[in-house]
Amino acid sequence: MTPAGAEPGGNLPEPVETGGLVIGDDGLARPAWAATDPLLCEYYDTEWGMPVRDEQGVYERLSLEAFQAGLSWVTILRKRPAFRAAFDGFDPDRVADYGREQVDRLMGDARIVRNRAKILATIRNARATIRLREAGGLAELVWSFQPSETPTPRTLAEIPTKSPESLALSTALRKEGFAFVGPTTMHSLMEAIGIIDTHLMGSHRRGASGVWPA
Repeated sequence: MTPAGAEPGGNLPEPVETGGLVIGDDGLARPAWAATDPLLCEYYDTEWGMPVRDEQGVYERLSLEAFQAGLSWVTILRKRPAFRAAFDGFDPDRVADYGREQVDRLMGDARIVRNRAKILATIRNARATIRLREAGGLAELVWSFQPSETPTPRTLAEIPTKSPESLALSTALRKEGFAFVGPTTMHSLMEAIGIIDTHLMGSHRRGASGVWPA
């Protein structure tokens, strides 16, 4: 079957931008950030925005969002296997037991982002995650801030970077002892784990999570 726009027997066209989307040579519409780098494309097509509702999954993504602050997401994504190895698969029970020796080990691990404040926050957040189990757990708390509506952006400029719900989630987590959970970071988390759908209208992934209609 010949993809739309390709001449029979010829080469596929270069990606074409239309509005806030880029039509790839596979005929699928994606935002520009996910249209060229194969790793970002795979992440966008298979993972970003899909529901994550288990404790360890939410804790890992919260941790990676914190490490991403001030950096590009692709940097974190490329280092994710190393992060998982360095932090024992982001098992909160294991990370909560980290002490000075583990902090020194992490600070010496060139495969990850060696930021002491973020490393300490990851350990602190693991301990806070464990404490939250008595009140329903981290995932339940985070998902309780799902809004009644989701954004419907047509361009990247229309995607908000924070919301009343992300501000409220940030406040709630800070009260529980979490760190590096600002409203912008929490908005990114909410996008990443499906609490809101900020896929551009017309993207082939819009509505893919099943949480929100396309």
